[in-house]
Amino acid sequence: MKPTRALLLGLTLTAAMAAHAQYQWIDKDGRRVFSDRPPPADVPAKNLLAQPRAGQAPAGRTAMPPADAAAAAATAATRPAAAASGAAPAGVDKALEEKKRKAEQAEAEKKKAEEARIAAARAENCKRATSSKATIESGMRMARINSQGEREFLDDAQRAEELKRANAIIASDCG
Repeated sequence: MKPTRALLLGLTLTAAMAAHAQYQWIDKDGRRVFSDRPPPADVPAKNLLAQPRAGQAPAGRTAMPPADAAAAAATAATRPAAAASGAAPAGVDKALEEKKRKAEQAEAEKKKAEEARIAAARAENCKRATSSKATIESGMRMARINSQGEREFLDDAQRAEELKRANAIIASDCG
């Protein structure tokens, strides 16, 4: 390769790197973002990791004159103050916020329905255990069907065990 071609290649690569100015910041979700455009106004200055040097314009743009660069630096310096003052952040998608709010509301309703279902099941278990306890304590002969399909009557030890089980269910579901 001739020295002039190597020099020309080096200059071309340098110009391409300068034209490929990048901004780099960490968004509100903690992800690293790369862009050729400045970050939104709601990104704090501490989360801005890299930006083009003064006089280096992002791709497809012209360099700012020094006066505009100073104004942009002043705007960037006031960015955290604007975010802290509670002003509405620029660039926030209203539809996305609405969708997020609806998803949170649906999740809350789903959780509430699940809690209601669990409460109803506990009330039913309490009712059955109370009825079973009353039957056991009545002194009537009790029978159950065994694994072979035969009826067997409960003796005193089995009745005491059933009473203990019913009391445990009452303690857990009725209290």
